[in-house]
Amino acid sequence: MRPPCHRIDSLSSRRDFLLRSGGGLGALALAELLKADGVADRGGPMAARAPHGVARAKSVIFLFMEGGPSHLDLFDPKPELDRLSGQPMPESFGRPITAMGTAGNTLMASRRAWKRHGQSGLWVSDWYPRVAEFADELCVLRSCRADGLNHVGSVCQMCTGDILAGRPAIGSWAMYGLGAANQNLPAFVVLTDAGEVNGGPKNWSSGFLPAMYQGTQFRNDGAPIFHLAPPPTTGARQQRGKLDFIARLNAAHAAERPDDTGLAARLESYELAWRMQSAAPEVVDLSAETPATRRLYGMDDEATRKFGTNCLLARRMVERGVRFVQCFSGSGSGWDAHEDLEGNHSRRCRETDGPIAGLLADLKSRGLLDQTLVVWGGEFGRTPFNEKGRGRDHNPWGFTMWMAGGGSRPGTVVGATDSIGLRAVEDPVHVHDLHATILHLMGLDHLRLTYRHNGRDERPTINDGEVVAKALA
Repeated sequence: MRPPCHRIDSLSSRRDFLLRSGGGLGALALAELLKADGVADRGGPMAARAPHGVARAKSVIFLFMEGGPSHLDLFDPKPELDRLSGQPMPESFGRPITAMGTAGNTLMASRRAWKRHGQSGLWVSDWYPRVAEFADELCVLRSCRADGLNHVGSVCQMCTGDILAGRPAIGSWAMYGLGAANQNLPAFVVLTDAGEVNGGPKNWSSGFLPAMYQGTQFRNDGAPIFHLAPPPTTGARQQRGKLDFIARLNAAHAAERPDDTGLAARLESYELAWRMQSAAPEVVDLSAETPATRRLYGMDDEATRKFGTNCLLARRMVERGVRFVQCFSGSGSGWDAHEDLEGNHSRRCRETDGPIAGLLADLKSRGLLDQTLVVWGGEFGRTPFNEKGRGRDHNPWGFTMWMAGGGSRPGTVVGATDSIGLRAVEDPVHVHDLHATILHLMGLDHLRLTYRHNGRDERPTINDGEVVAKALA
């Protein structure tokens, strides 16, 4: 948080002149000292800034399985659940309030075949055979917890830390803390594969942070960003002249209003849009990628083409310095398996297994996995009891997410749910803990990353959150 600026509206006396000029000379000296220490904002509000500590991850790729993937059928096998299948849930587990009122239904076993993988012996089901090949790269968090029961609030919390809209996304906080590493592309990018994400743009909003820190949604077909390209009748020279003229007007306006941060955001957005007109089309142009790379990401298969394309785009973006990329699978609650778990998850796992494995393999082969944190998960998991006989309800009390690369501890399982997979009972990891850990691996202290809003210093994890030490390499 920068200290407030104090205005002098006119140079009414020699004393005013000396005060303003003296302050300016002092500011110049301070700027040089801060620059030498790597602290100063160099080149505007989006310039790269020094982290609070050691940054193990330069970038984050968040693979968001929207709708709630079933931990009980992917990464958290429960023999006791299989044994009790068809019976009412024992009273000793308590009866939670569920989204669909299914807590009184009978328990439902997993139909998956399970196997240990790698030297770590990590359990992965047959729905993710390609991801299982990277078992020794994964740090599996089996004890995740969230606060929402419905999709809109829960997706919002996983993205922003709160079930209510209005707070900055975790990607926005990362951009605010670190600035941009590439001045020609947004530092925070969102990729979707199907419909509208539940809650829409509020999930990548900058909230009360300046608008320049919001996420930018890219498309993988056609123009990457809506309204980015100028009209065909406007040439580069004409557009550059228009931007320069607008900049002069805004600068004159801002000189009289030094406390108005919105003007700086507007100027920055104009300039970024100008620079992106060449950089954004290049990053989504996959024509230079080899046929082998395309196959690696599943782009030769209609089932995996969309999500595979987004995973490849994510790799290209982090190569170019994009800080935070969010890739949504099943945008619009596609993983929401209330009635037909087998059909739903078979399809979604088929769409994502190969592309995720391809992404991990590609990052590793290029030497990028060590500096790129890959996060996998949804807004919650699924219940051990059935819904409508063949599906599972929403479960925010205990579910699985995993991380790979970027300073996370490979081949590790953190935490546990109870014997039927209903609640986290060992080393619980709340959404705020997950966010604190992601930021820590990017070199940011969630307690020191603050922004003054409505008279208080706001931080990404609100009033909670601890770094998950067991997840760190």
